[in-house]
Amino acid sequence: MTQPNGPAAGTNIGGDHALPVVDGSALQRAAASLAATDLAFGDIDVLFHAVQARLAHTVSDAFSAQCDARREDMVLRIRTSVLECVAALNQVHGTMTYEVGRRRMLEQTILNLQDALAGSQAELSGTQADEREARRLALHDSLTLLPNADFFRDRLDRALAQAERRPRPIAVLFLDLDDFKAVNDTHGHDVGDTLLRIVAVRLAGAVRAEDLVSRVGGDEFACLIVGAPDQAQLGHLVCKLFDAISGPLQIGTLNLSIRASIGVAMRPAHGTTSQALLRSADAAMYRAKREQSGYAFFDERVDARTRDSTLSDAAARDQLIHDRDHRQHQQNVQQTASGE
Repeated sequence: MTQPNGPAAGTNIGGDHALPVVDGSALQRAAASLAATDLAFGDIDVLFHAVQARLAHTVSDAFSAQCDARREDMVLRIRTSVLECVAALNQVHGTMTYEVGRRRMLEQTILNLQDALAGSQAELSGTQADEREARRLALHDSLTLLPNADFFRDRLDRALAQAERRPRPIAVLFLDLDDFKAVNDTHGHDVGDTLLRIVAVRLAGAVRAEDLVSRVGGDEFACLIVGAPDQAQLGHLVCKLFDAISGPLQIGTLNLSIRASIGVAMRPAHGTTSQALLRSADAAMYRAKREQSGYAFFDERVDARTRDSTLSDAAARDQLIHDRDHRQHQQNVQQTASGE
């Protein structure tokens, strides 16, 4: 802003009263002081108009006085200076108005972004929860809520891989319910489903927390025992499972009893892969069922032929189980996606 030539601020112009002339540096200091003051916009507006009115009043008073040519020239200089002050204040007012509006827009933008972020986080959490639920459903049996065959094979593969690095005994138990088909045929599938749920609960309650119980087929279950004890102690555990399943059952008004045939295979004597151990346990289970002995450990001398003769049947059954689990997984994913 150009500073006109004239007397300094506070100069007495031919009289007893001095009119202050505000120079550029004084305006800058006033503007800096105003900007540093924590005032509400309404307060700034009132302050601006008060200063504006005071300056206008000063100019009005100066021109209403009688003055000679010299004093008139001085008054004109003062008028010019005062008008520059008014223009400067207008500029400060406009700047402050703009800054206040910009701050309000920024605050609103921040609030909108916070709302959008909260919504995105909620949506992401919901999506992740849906994905976890879909994965859980894909690896669990929908009837008994036990891990399914895919889950069992994965855990068995992991355990065998760890055993290669740090040898430890592993046992696989294959269980089949005797005459389960007769229960379904006589009492209906609802009773059969309830019986399977009861058996699942009893099996899960009879093993250690670190052991795994899985439903791998219609009336077939499997147990994975990692860090298994010797064969004698493992025999006690198998008897415990057999007794748990064979306990009296009451479903509604029906009193039922069920037996199981259990086959046992141990790593490394009866196999070092998941496929070999499952087939060995399956062969031992068929012998226990045939002999009605309740349970049997795999014996290469008598079970190898059974294992080999049922190899194609086991492969076909594995494919059927895989297809069933795949269909169940697709159904679960569709239900989760639709929110059912």
